[in-house]
Amino acid sequence: MASQNAKAPYYFVPGPSKWPMLTGMSLLVTMAGASAWVNSISWGPYVTVAGILAVLSILYYWFGDAIAESEGGLYNARIDNSYRWSMSWFIFSEVMFFAAFFGALFYARSISMPWLADLDHKVLWPDFAAAAHWGNTGPAGTIEPFTTMGPFWIPTINTALLLTSGVTLTISHHALRAGHRAQTAIWLFATIVLGAVFMGFQAYEYMHAYSDLNLKLTSGIFGSTFYMLTGFHGFHVTIGAIMLSVMLYRVLKGHFTPENHFGFEGAAWYWHFVDVVWLGLYVVVYWL
Repeated sequence: MASQNAKAPYYFVPGPSKWPMLTGMSLLVTMAGASAWVNSISWGPYVTVAGILAVLSILYYWFGDAIAESEGGLYNARIDNSYRWSMSWFIFSEVMFFAAFFGALFYARSISMPWLADLDHKVLWPDFAAAAHWGNTGPAGTIEPFTTMGPFWIPTINTALLLTSGVTLTISHHALRAGHRAQTAIWLFATIVLGAVFMGFQAYEYMHAYSDLNLKLTSGIFGSTFYMLTGFHGFHVTIGAIMLSVMLYRVLKGHFTPENHFGFEGAAWYWHFVDVVWLGLYVVVYWL
């Protein structure tokens, strides 16, 4: 939200829009391409990239419409409240998304592995043995040998980067509330840079895992949960950085006021959520 107009409608209802249908179609194309890609079908990567570009293009115009409505004085406190509830439920859905992966990790580590290793189930899998570290436990020939990923040093550096980014974003928010637009932009830019450095380190970590540790998505339950959790988190960091970049552009365009700036606040909520998820990942995946 950029402004709340006392003369705005009681509750603004936008007219019919083509964007939801186009977004759904683009996501369908993206998922079809991704499914073909993971099954080594030649056209999969091209369709996936085309679908992603289509989604990004549609979101650009769709969010542009919302910004134009806000800047046009069509929003009031009721719309602001609707956005807050919508963002809250969206973040809650993301919490449940990651809870499913953390649940799979917990089940594999604390339930299924001890269950398969006890005496009552030796007939089911005679060669299975629960090791001190749960990652590399498959029978010989089932899984290629690999080394599990520890917390030093890249994950620890990334933790420091994300925690620092949370501080810089909070400083930026307080600067916006105080009406200091230049400071808001500087600290917001610093937050985006820290997020970009985080992603750079994660890309290096993945290359190290594949080439030096032989840790792959096919490396048993450890490999699959490791890449699903860290990969989806990295995707969320990327989305959060894009959101903050849009907010930086809007700050520079003068769209926000100290009293009304929910667009900025919503992006900040999302970024802090990403920070909290990473803390859980850092402890559960890298340390335990």
